[in-house]
Amino acid sequence: MKSKYHEHFLRAAQKLDDVTKSNNAIYQLALDISDSFDPQAIKELCIKIQNISKTSNQELVIEACKDLYLSLITVVGVERVQEITYKAQEDSYKAKERTLEELMAELNTLIGLQKVKQKVTDLIAYKKVQSLRKQYKLKTASSTLHLAFIGNPGTGKTTVARIVGLIYKQLGILSKGHFIEVSRTDLIAGYQGQTALKVKKVVEQAKGGVLFIDEAYSITENDHSDSYGRECLTELTKALEDYRDDLVVIVAGYTEPMHKFFNSNPGLKSRFNTFIEFDDYNTEELWQIFSQMCKNNDYTISSEAKEQIKQQLEEKTTHKEGDFSNGRLVRNMYEDFILNQARRVSKIASPTQQELQEITTEDITKLSKI
Repeated sequence: MKSKYHEHFLRAAQKLDDVTKSNNAIYQLALDISDSFDPQAIKELCIKIQNISKTSNQELVIEACKDLYLSLITVVGVERVQEITYKAQEDSYKAKERTLEELMAELNTLIGLQKVKQKVTDLIAYKKVQSLRKQYKLKTASSTLHLAFIGNPGTGKTTVARIVGLIYKQLGILSKGHFIEVSRTDLIAGYQGQTALKVKKVVEQAKGGVLFIDEAYSITENDHSDSYGRECLTELTKALEDYRDDLVVIVAGYTEPMHKFFNSNPGLKSRFNTFIEFDDYNTEELWQIFSQMCKNNDYTISSEAKEQIKQQLEEKTTHKEGDFSNGRLVRNMYEDFILNQARRVSKIASPTQQELQEITTEDITKLSKI
């Protein structure tokens, strides 16, 4: 007889199936996990949850994803889930290994981010020369590899972090170049003394690659931070020094909280030599991102719709509210517009290829509503 946790897990899977119209694919994976804790099913379910939550802006879907993921952790165990997903990430990057030239080309094809690209290019040149000097037994600087990425959401911090790790692998600086992304919940345990063990395990899995800590300031929530957060920082600071030759830790987050975070933790700040600021995208860059999304997914944009979209982006970049979401704003806008287009085209008896592809002014929703 299954426990109430298994029953809730299956109900949560069924709900996500229903709201995403996945034809019971999610429920079937959950059933395999519930019956035999099949690691392949756990990996596939985690990937599905991640992909759905990244590509949907519907609150109902996002909540269903969260509920299923938390239920999965309850049934399987957080460490087992992390172990399987980290291994999947590592295998993925091994399978997709690219040359240094290909990785540099990928970095340079990213829209905007000119200052970031220059900073990363300079950093790579420096590390490359230091490695060559070492081969000739010349003196080399003992600077750390760790980086701080600072800027608003949707500015490409995670994407650049992945590329940097793979470039370091090609330069021989890192042994694996894999990428592990964590947040406070992956590092902080619920009991005193357990957080250090949790951090050690994450660091062990990240050795040879990149450990990316998004919204790092959430580790210490405020000036009077909890003891669990302090325990995490103590262990993390130690790891930054102990594994500095084969581990890159990249901390990232919004500008003001990150500055405050480092100012209140000078011991941690001293382990980071390089701080890279990610500027907000301008109107033209946001338009390029939107246009690229459409092109990659076989959509076209009428000239009238193009003007409306550019005008709305101009309004958003001119009158920014709070933490400007940059690429995420464009992603939400794109999803909203193609849904509107689908509603409109579905009413046409026999739509042509052009009608199936084209976004028109009828499909444009005011950005303030997104």
